[in-house]
Amino acid sequence: MKIAMIGTGYVGLVSGVCFSDFGHDVVCVDKDPRKIEMLERGEVPIYEPGLDTLMARNVEAGRLTFTMDLAHAVDGADAVFIAVGTPTRRGDGHADLTYVMAAAEEIARAARDYVVVVTKSTVPVGTNRKVRDVIAAANPQLDFDVASNPEFLREGAAIDDFMKPDRVVVGVQSDRAAAVMSEIYRPLYLRDFPIVTTDLESAEMIKYAANAFLATKITFINEIAALCEKVGADVKQVSKGMGMDNRIGNKFLHAGPGYGGSCFPKDTKALARIGQEHACPMQITEAVIKVNEEVKRRMIDKLRDLCGGSFNGKRIGVLGVTFKPNTDDMRDAPSLTIVPALVGSGAQIAVTDPQGRHEGEALLPGVTWEHDAYAAATGADLLVILTEWNEFRALDLERVATAMNTPHMADLRNIYSAEVAAAAGFVAYDSIGRQGHPVQGI
Repeated sequence: MKIAMIGTGYVGLVSGVCFSDFGHDVVCVDKDPRKIEMLERGEVPIYEPGLDTLMARNVEAGRLTFTMDLAHAVDGADAVFIAVGTPTRRGDGHADLTYVMAAAEEIARAARDYVVVVTKSTVPVGTNRKVRDVIAAANPQLDFDVASNPEFLREGAAIDDFMKPDRVVVGVQSDRAAAVMSEIYRPLYLRDFPIVTTDLESAEMIKYAANAFLATKITFINEIAALCEKVGADVKQVSKGMGMDNRIGNKFLHAGPGYGGSCFPKDTKALARIGQEHACPMQITEAVIKVNEEVKRRMIDKLRDLCGGSFNGKRIGVLGVTFKPNTDDMRDAPSLTIVPALVGSGAQIAVTDPQGRHEGEALLPGVTWEHDAYAAATGADLLVILTEWNEFRALDLERVATAMNTPHMADLRNIYSAEVAAAAGFVAYDSIGRQGHPVQGI
């Protein structure tokens, strides 16, 4: 089948590349000439493990191309996917649908034959019907259907998630649209991956409900971690014991400095807003949003204690600033709350991240970037682990402690232990939801 993918951001590019690997002819469209030039040179503008190799293979096979010409891409396409940004709208917390509606109108003016317009972007319930209205108004003669096909891609594991999904959700209004979507996902159907076909509104709601529930699990275990610190329990053991219950499961029960990224923050806010608009408050989701911000502030207090009550004049090494490992994504990362608070309080910050510098330099002014963890630790009064990149899991802690001015560690991802840190020479160690070695002052 011929597919046009509007938008070459994270979702659009990964989806377009993977669809081409299914054997479809895919044209990826973007208005940013810099992105298109990079892609045509074989360069991937985002960091996602394995994406460069998969993209090169399908470009070479002639199944994948890139263009700024939306009309050319849409002409003759069986399906056109909208995969543009839906950021949180300033002022009211709702998803900004400006780019979605603009894309729908352009598609309407470019299409001439029957086409299924598929919303891949995360959009509020009812958006696909609005997309249908926009298309019908822009081109009343066009024969078309709309479909909702939300994405469930984890950054850092997106290709696996696309090729081996827990499920594919497809919302349609007609058998004709369902047939097109079934053909697009036929390679997954043949391998018995579940395809959930439903109405438009249910498909839209599934995405928000799933992300809000996962954000709730993260926030719940972070609250439990705070209580564990007060009562002397170990949140890692608590999480393990909880996760063994099949009704709960062990995923997303890892305590840390709060959730971030491209999905959870904006999707929880959007769901809360949808509930308010329909006089059906999402009280749990609203609490999750509030508590997640409190978690980040609690981390700042923890770091201040490790610095003897004041950041002023302290040198602090920070390991990792992306919201999770195996991505260069900085959107709503805990580091964007924590690091500026340290800088604003007079600390000198040395940062290292395997992929975060490209975005981080603009987002974290006033910090020094180092090439590795040992350089970031040199001369530091405190070392903070913010993102659990694999290369931070097996550090020579004795070397790190020796290089520091005062060997204090804040392990905000629980990748070490108080015993291991003490054996390496750290005189103070703190983590999330566990007992550490209390600071004696710097």
